This record gives sequence, structure tokens and C-alpha cells, in this order.
Amino acid sequence: MIQIRLDLCEKLKTVNADPGQIEQVIMNLVVNARDAMPDGGILTIGTENTTLDEAYSRSQMHVEPGEYAVVSVSDDGHGMDRDTVDHIFEPFFTTKEAGKGTGLGLATVYGIVKQHGGYITCYSEPGEGTTFRIYFPIIEMEIDTDSTTTGTMPAPGTETILLADDEEFVRDLGQRILSRWGYTVLTAANGKEALDVYRNKRDDVSLIILDWVMPEIGGKQCLEEICNMNPKARVLVASGLLSGGTAMEASRRGAKGFVGKPYNAKKLLLSVREILDQD
Repeated sequence: MIQIRLDLCEKLKTVNADPGQIEQVIMNLVVNARDAMPDGGILTIGTENTTLDEAYSRSQMHVEPGEYAVVSVSDDGHGMDRDTVDHIFEPFFTTKEAGKGTGLGLATVYGIVKQHGGYITCYSEPGEGTTFRIYFPIIEMEIDTDSTTTGTMPAPGTETILLADDEEFVRDLGQRILSRWGYTVLTAANGKEALDVYRNKRDDVSLIILDWVMPEIGGKQCLEEICNMNPKARVLVASGLLSGGTAMEASRRGAKGFVGKPYNAKKLLLSVREILDQD
């Protein structure tokens, strides 16, 4: 029902970016575009080089002039009004009906783009579709992609992991990363589901990856209840809140480790393996 078009620049300039995180950004935007076209439509993914000049920089707060590589994701779906566009990067903001999702996931997208020194814009009109444009600063240096310089990856695993996160695309990304590395992955969309799954599958679950901020039952309460059920439970807390205080509080409440969101595949796998190998 949805036609995918690619409009890609043949000589796109180089940026310094984490492939897994960029995949997460694009997958999130594509999923939202799909949801905006329930009766079908056209999804266009494009890339281009561009230069943001001083005039543009003055008209946009916190935008540095310079050369950028641009990734765009466009749909011809139902679109959004100005008030909606003004709030889409806020956590838990959603245009979906109750029970259809807890958010668009764009707060995480925004965080990834900012971590890469980039910018993201959204243009949308009701009935006319939506276009997201992401600007990544280009670099002149050559990037060494030789696998011998990327460090040692952890050994694959065979254990069962429970992954709880309220954002669908984050769960999907985490599940893909872990499954490809040999793990069996159970998922939960919130703390209540995570507790239900753990009660039923406790003997099978070797590790719980728990989002710290979720609706209904949040990560803090969920962690406490898991530890009450099993004081030896191995819990890895995941959060986009990168302050040291979050990690310290999680540790104080019984977590065995902390991993930042959005997921970096190597860091996630290393953290998982480190906790599972603990005595």
C-alpha cells in the first residue's frame, strides 16, 4: 500500500556518525510516516549536500553556518497542524488514539541528532503530508573503517533477555541487536507488562533491560518489584537521561548496570555480556 522512493545523492559527503543510531532515527521516522498513511501513499527518503549560510543561521536559533549532509523523510499522509508540529519532539507526546502507542519517539530522534552536532526540522500541513530534514555536519578527514580498529566485540550469547521499553522502535532496535547476537528476547511495552512477563518466565530470564522512564509503572517501581521477587535478578537500566545521578539511583535500587539511550549496539552488547558473566 505504500510506495517507497529513494532520491539519493551520488556523492554525499562524509559525516561522523554511529550507524546503529542513524538506523534508529530513520526507522522511527519511517514508522511514523507509515502510520500517517493508513490508506497507502508515497514515502520518500532522500539525501543531499547543502550549505547553511550566515543568513539562515541568524534566522534559526542554535544553528551553526557550514556544510551539512541532509537526510530527509517525507510522506503524503494526513499531515499535522502547527500546534502539533510545535510539540512533536516532546517526550510522550503522541497523535495516536489511546491504546495505539505512547508517543511518536521523536524526543529520542531529537536527542540522537543533537548528540551528532546536527539539527532536525519538520514541515507539515494538514492533508498535505510531512517532511523531516536532518542536517549532519560534514567532516573533511578520512574515516578509518578497518574492523581491526573498532575494538573487540563481546562473545555471542544464548541466554534469554527481557527488554522493557514503551517506545516501539526502541524495543524493535534492541530486539534486533540482541537477537542477531544469539540471545532470545522477550519484550514488554511498559513496567506492568514487564512484571507480568517476569512472573511467568522468571526461571528462563537471565537479564532484564529496563527503561527508566515509562508510563503506568515506571522503571523505578518496576526495578523494586523485580528485586523483591528475586534479589539476585540481573537488571540493566536503560535511559536517555545521561546524568550520573540516574545511574547512581538505579544502582542504589538494585540495578547491576546502566546503559544510555539511544542504544549503541557495541555498548549495549558489552554491558549485557559483562552483567551476565558476573558471579
